[in-house]
Amino acid sequence: MKGIAMNEAVVRNRFWCLFLAVVAGLMSVGLTQSSIRAQDEGRPIVREEIGRLSADGHVSELKKPQESFMAWMIRASGIFGFLIMLVLFAMISIIMMIALQLRRDNYLPPSFIEEFEQQLLAKDYQGAYESAKASDSFIGRIMAAGMGRLSRGYEEAVEQMQQVGEDETMSMEHKIGYLALIGSVAPMLGLLGTVQGMVMAFQYIANSTTSPKPAELADGIATALFTTLEGMVVAIPAIVFYSLYKNRLARFLMECGFVADNLMKNFQNIGKPAAPVSVSRSGSASPATVPAAPHFHSL
Repeated sequence: MKGIAMNEAVVRNRFWCLFLAVVAGLMSVGLTQSSIRAQDEGRPIVREEIGRLSADGHVSELKKPQESFMAWMIRASGIFGFLIMLVLFAMISIIMMIALQLRRDNYLPPSFIEEFEQQLLAKDYQGAYESAKASDSFIGRIMAAGMGRLSRGYEEAVEQMQQVGEDETMSMEHKIGYLALIGSVAPMLGLLGTVQGMVMAFQYIANSTTSPKPAELADGIATALFTTLEGMVVAIPAIVFYSLYKNRLARFLMECGFVADNLMKNFQNIGKPAAPVSVSRSGSASPATVPAAPHFHSL
């Protein structure tokens, strides 16, 4: 159990370090966005400038200063773009955390299975139990739980294995389920940004005394389109990884179930009362001997 606790602690520490890095990145993005807005506020509004006289008396239009695409996207996305970016970093953290846990070596390590089978062939049941207790794998925890209940009967040992397997499966399914939640929330945030951008555009049209120019409606339309794009960019990978991880978990659980059943069949007849009676040559009957159920000593 100490190995399991240490493994979970390492994963938890990695997750929090990644989360702090995400927060630092988001703070830098927020500072960049605020600085861009401050520069825009300090710069004279070009849309309100009519023009200026050149040296020969002709009116020349003022050109709007060029803005980079990234700065335009950050400014146009607004608060909903910031929330979608936060969801994006959360999705990346969850995908990396599950990728570290949902591996074959964590469910069916070949070295453990080979060592366990050799100990069973050698009738070293106590050594097999200790190997299962020391293993951090899924199959190791199941076998340790089942072997720990063999003294109460084979059926109860199988029930204990099923209960431990269901608990482990539910824990992993909850982690994978967060990806499905992100796949549902991200498009909704993008839709909120779309509605906000369209409201901004129509509000400008309603408050304008003249026919607005396309450049004057560009901010609201850009907000609507950018947030929709960002929401879909986050939602699609979340749904894809959710399906991949769910199928991989189902395959690992099926293989673990087959392996655990085959290994536990070695203890199926241990501890059962002997029904047949053997008759010696002298004519006296003696009950057939059956190995007693092993009582394992915990580490």
